[in-house]
Amino acid sequence: MNNIYDMIIIGSGPAGMAAAIYAQRAMLKTLVIEKDIPGGQVVNTYEVDNYPGIPDITGFELSTKMREHAEKLGVEIQSEFVEDVVLDNKIKVVKTSTNEYQSKTIIIATGAKWRKVGVKGEQEFTGRGVSYCATCDGAFFRNRTVAVIGGGDVAVEDAIFLARMCKKVYLLHRRDELRAVKILQENLFKIEKEKLEILWDTEVQEIIGNDQVEKITVVNNKTNEQKQIELEGVFVGIGTEPNSELIKDKVKCDDNGYVITDEAGETSVKGVYAAGDVKQKSLRQIITAAADGATSVYAAERYILENFS
Repeated sequence: MNNIYDMIIIGSGPAGMAAAIYAQRAMLKTLVIEKDIPGGQVVNTYEVDNYPGIPDITGFELSTKMREHAEKLGVEIQSEFVEDVVLDNKIKVVKTSTNEYQSKTIIIATGAKWRKVGVKGEQEFTGRGVSYCATCDGAFFRNRTVAVIGGGDVAVEDAIFLARMCKKVYLLHRRDELRAVKILQENLFKIEKEKLEILWDTEVQEIIGNDQVEKITVVNNKTNEQKQIELEGVFVGIGTEPNSELIKDKVKCDDNGYVITDEAGETSVKGVYAAGDVKQKSLRQIITAAADGATSVYAAERYILENFS
């Protein structure tokens, strides 16, 4: 089994890098495979201010530190596109566009992607006023005016959260009633009107600014009335989509495609684990992704001892 890895980690975001660090410290023969720039979604985060002990750091800097830590420990990292995984046998197989690897265990750490509104200016101002995570970035907009786009649980929770610190919050929903659970709606409607304004049947047409977001153009989809709103931030709260295409037909997933695991991170297939945003969980943050990675390695190490000794 000299050519067989103890662990292959697919993905190099916070979950994957934390897993790699813990695996290397456990003296497991480990390979990390990443198709894009290492770091995951955090690379595109302009500023991270909620990772304990490392305040005032950009997402790119934090991801670089994680990768450097892993490489200092001797973790092997390959930049390849994973085309398929074979999980039926005791020894798992990972097939990339150029190679085929064997491993005793696999950790899926492929993350998730934010759902985009798809309007002009959204891409341009991402990280410069456009955010997809109120709990991550809300503090940067204290005493400022922002808009939240959406009408489900995520958007309503974001609006409630932001109203505690922002000067004013606009909640833009394309329908005439919210989809969020009733308790969240009740909490939302308790917020003072000076702090929160709900714009029903309203959609964003364009996000406008120079270096930062300055205003948005919105349209009422029933009256076709257009107007511009001056603000500093736009929070998109229409959910995420897991990057689970690789394994969604091979392990158990929920209706939205998130991988279902036990507390240790093990999927419905023994020896296969999921960590970070790709798995079903209540909070998707850098710190919880890193914790998932560490927990999965601990469980995988025990699995290896019990099945390969």
